[in-house]
Amino acid sequence: MTEPAETFSDRLLHFTLPARDARGRAVRIDTVVDEILSAHNYPPAITHLLAEALVLATLLGSLLKHDAGQLTMQAQTEAGVVKLLVCDYRSGELRGYVDFDRERFGELGANPPLSALFGKGYLAITFDLPGENGRYQGIVPLEGETLAAACEAYFLQSEQLPTLIRVGARHDVRGCIAGGILIQHLPDGEEGRERLHARLDHPEWEHVAILAGSTRYDELVDRELSLEALIWRLFHEEDEVRVEQGAHLVRGCRCSAEHYGDVIRRFPEEERVDMRDDDGVIRVDCAFCSRIFPIHA
Repeated sequence: MTEPAETFSDRLLHFTLPARDARGRAVRIDTVVDEILSAHNYPPAITHLLAEALVLATLLGSLLKHDAGQLTMQAQTEAGVVKLLVCDYRSGELRGYVDFDRERFGELGANPPLSALFGKGYLAITFDLPGENGRYQGIVPLEGETLAAACEAYFLQSEQLPTLIRVGARHDVRGCIAGGILIQHLPDGEEGRERLHARLDHPEWEHVAILAGSTRYDELVDRELSLEALIWRLFHEEDEVRVEQGAHLVRGCRCSAEHYGDVIRRFPEEERVDMRDDDGVIRVDCAFCSRIFPIHA
């Protein structure tokens, strides 16, 4: 494996360490995160929270084997300052938004911790798969200092997969940039043999976790450092590192007047009457892109 010169932007990188029974994902989001954030006038702390959540949704969603599958990550609380944070990823399409109490947020100071934003909340991760595979969901408490820690807990509790995640986000003169890396230890066998992912102290996993855990925050958000170069820095002493380019990322809000019109026309006429305003128009507000769509139905 050699170190390439080009820089990745709004792209995913898949990698595996065959001798260590580990797989990973790396991502850096540049233009796309700015496009998503520009739809709302978020304060800096909420901007940072959403940028990190978008990275996590991309890392988790890229684990789906089916291009038609979708990953939805939702953090929610009943009494917290942040009422709802939701992001979803589908085959390179990414979107997300945050609903929060602006008045209460203003009382928290400049850099409130996760516990102050959510209080006692939960993180729900939903995988929607095509065909007969259907939908499955895992829910974990929003504990720890970061959303990444909650995602690690999800994989450990729901799928018994040791997982390490590092995420970073920052603003500079060129806008917001966010990046992250995820690496997991994979099962070795199901019948009559110990499953590797049942042991957090397995030497192979300990070795990989130490290397991946050395990832620095500044490396994740360095526009001049390609994702391949980052993986090379971490694992260049391994016997083999396989890398594969993943999806190109785009802002994926799928809202349109035609889509909402199709949905609304499925409602009975008496319900559509209640939806109409004084002008006889049904106005649909898309929380993701902060646009209002007038629907004549």
